[in-house]
Amino acid sequence: MATPTISIIMPTCNEESVITRSLLSLLAITEKSEGIEIIVSDASTDSTPDILSSFPVTVCHSAKGRATQMNGGARLAGGDILYFLHADSLPPETFVEDIRSAAAEGKKAGCFRMNFDDNHPLMSLFGWFTRFPLRICRGGDQSLFITKTLFLDIGGFDEALLIMEDYDIITRIERCEQFHILETEVTTSARKYLRNGIIPLQMSFATIHLMYALGFNQEALAGYYREHIV
Repeated sequence: MATPTISIIMPTCNEESVITRSLLSLLAITEKSEGIEIIVSDASTDSTPDILSSFPVTVCHSAKGRATQMNGGARLAGGDILYFLHADSLPPETFVEDIRSAAAEGKKAGCFRMNFDDNHPLMSLFGWFTRFPLRICRGGDQSLFITKTLFLDIGGFDEALLIMEDYDIITRIERCEQFHILETEVTTSARKYLRNGIIPLQMSFATIHLMYALGFNQEALAGYYREHIV
């Protein structure tokens, strides 16, 4: 069986403060790997596009909205496997091998465990919970790998969703395939927790999950996010 190719898709919106570090790290990890492409789906109004122009990546200019951006990147992708990665998250150094090994075992979709770049005990606890197969513990910060065939079969990300698009796609994946949590860890920035406060931000996220479960519309969810999270 041929080694599956991987398309890394990164949505960005005004990420000038982190994108250089993220891409340098990603390129360093993948420089010796064959069959890898990096697609950045950008909706920025800051200097992010200028920074991207200096890197060997494919840039997809997109309307704002993470679901829209990730679908746009997926349309350009030539890989057998799509790997969606946030701009402030760094994958494990073995992520290419980890994803390919998972694919060889027949795993069609999944994510990594996660830790934060902050050693506060609560942040460590939040990261520890990502090892459990509970949907409430899932999030886009853990990244997502999925075969392109499965991604197309389920219709990709729902662009009608302004928020919770990651939770939604995992729900739809689990209706037809098992969702796998790999043992290695993505390292995600704790910057939102530092800006908003650890407990207040976690409570805001819990409220958004509850609102989503209770059927609040997207405008209400997005409005709550804008009001409580900076």
